[in-house]
Amino acid sequence: MTEPGDTLLDRLGRWLAGRLQEESSGYEPYTPSDAETLRRTLEPGDILLIEGNQKISAAIKYLTQSTWSHAAFYVGDALPAPEDGSERPRLIEVTIGEGCVAVPLSRYRTYNTRICRASGLAPEDRDKVVAFMIGRLGLKYDLKNIFDMLRFFLPTPPVPVRWRRRMLAFGSGDPTRAICSTLIAEAYGQIRYPILPEITRAPGRASAQSNYSRKEILHIRHHSLYTPRDFDLSPYFRIVKPTLEYGFDYRQMVWDDKASTDAAGARDGAIASDT
Repeated sequence: MTEPGDTLLDRLGRWLAGRLQEESSGYEPYTPSDAETLRRTLEPGDILLIEGNQKISAAIKYLTQSTWSHAAFYVGDALPAPEDGSERPRLIEVTIGEGCVAVPLSRYRTYNTRICRASGLAPEDRDKVVAFMIGRLGLKYDLKNIFDMLRFFLPTPPVPVRWRRRMLAFGSGDPTRAICSTLIAEAYGQIRYPILPEITRAPGRASAQSNYSRKEILHIRHHSLYTPRDFDLSPYFRIVKPTLEYGFDYRQMVWDDKASTDAAGARDGAIASDT
């Protein structure tokens, strides 16, 4: 749709953004999320990492060497329920096409997800982080930087592993800031909560252990291009798994011993026939 004051670059930018957000075929989640279980497990301030299946997801996974291509921020019941009775939006996320929007948990019911939780977050600081994200709803990103988006159409550029992450910052503009987890990082920056390890060494504290790691951390901080992987590997965020939060007991699991025996018998028979 053409908007007032649109230029050719505006229209081309929106078209490219739409293409990058198209879903790829053949995606099969290993452990798809259950929206109700997620809702019972998540707490305001949690970060939900998502293994996306959009065209842009492949590029992000490749460049960051990670399973996770997207991150959303959980605000609980801080946003009003829709008047039409539909599901309450409990996640705030940023996409290259929509900008900063609120969406329901069910949007990611068919995706692999991971919950990252800031450790020891004070209630007043949690409220500040949630308020920061809610205050950014409606934020739009300038999509005129066509060259910034074009590089994501080449999902696996032939560059050495150690340089891939830096390609996010090369010539980056608003489109790249939109697909990165920059806004969530800014929210935690408001309360001075760390994401990446320290670059100075101190006994008993997590820190970068090599010159390469320290340079990468400084590079990420300088360009403010945080990615979902940074929350996953952060020494300051806990990984929360819903199955383990509700009294998982391996002794209560029922194993199909007959199926295992049949499979073993079939395998042994196949080996015998080959000899």
